[in-house]
Amino acid sequence: MKNSALWYRQFGDPLDVLGLETTPLKPLESGLVRVEMIAAPINPSDLIPVTGAYHHRISTPQIAGYEGLGTLVEKAADATCPFSVGQRVMPLRTTGTWQNFVDADPALMVAVPDNIPDDIALRGYINPLAAWLMLDLWPVKDKNILVTAAGSSCAGLLTQWALAQGAASVTGIYRSAVRKTGIEELGAHPVDMTNEAALTDAANSADIVFDAVGGDLARQLLAHMPDGSVLVSYGLLSGQLFALPENAVARIKRFHLRDRLETVSPAKWQGWFDQLWPLLHDASLPPIAVFDLADWKNAINFFHQPGRLEKPVLQF
Repeated sequence: MKNSALWYRQFGDPLDVLGLETTPLKPLESGLVRVEMIAAPINPSDLIPVTGAYHHRISTPQIAGYEGLGTLVEKAADATCPFSVGQRVMPLRTTGTWQNFVDADPALMVAVPDNIPDDIALRGYINPLAAWLMLDLWPVKDKNILVTAAGSSCAGLLTQWALAQGAASVTGIYRSAVRKTGIEELGAHPVDMTNEAALTDAANSADIVFDAVGGDLARQLLAHMPDGSVLVSYGLLSGQLFALPENAVARIKRFHLRDRLETVSPAKWQGWFDQLWPLLHDASLPPIAVFDLADWKNAINFFHQPGRLEKPVLQF
């Protein structure tokens, strides 16, 4: 049996350094289980490491991809696994998911409930868990919330769940005009990031800003946020670092999902998803655009299209 996987053996532009390699499938190692992948999304968190942005903690070669959905097809004889062969699972915190077969630690694998469709389950990790944990760390009840990159998947979940948790208001900053209607439909007030007066007004009243952009936008918001407010930085989609402007009175907090994973026990890890699945079942998520694994270059090009409304997904 063969396994096809998207490898990167050096850092650089994903379109240049990723390559689809097909090799014989190795025997399953002791203690692990094997998952045949169904589909995996393309997220910024999948592509940024390929560029070398995290070279201080990630070395090559690597298989790309951090989440996805598959079917459990094999267990090692000594594997302690509560899940059944044929069950849908997410093989997480293991080798890259952009391949036909993933060998995973069953303690970190997450089973998918029967009432969760594939198009939700395949993206049930990175963005949902990040949004849910941030709202746990920085409660939003009765507060005015501002989210940047408001058309993104994580910001969309932050918007929906913040309002459900009693936020007084949510304002969503967008770059592409095609995002405006979708932001309104989630219950947020949309603000064009080129409208400096509106940005200033939004920042003036913000209690908590969840920022995925960084750079000039973060600096502009921080310059106008009130005393006692917090900007939670959880991404740098601009590719630009930032610092607290002179005379600013807001606080900066940084959120990295990996920091929360380093100390969580397997039992608590599984418990997080027990709480997440019902929320995801009722959440509004962007539609998906499906690409075969062999068509991965077109999938990445689609990911980079300005104003795209669908989540690109690799199908195995």
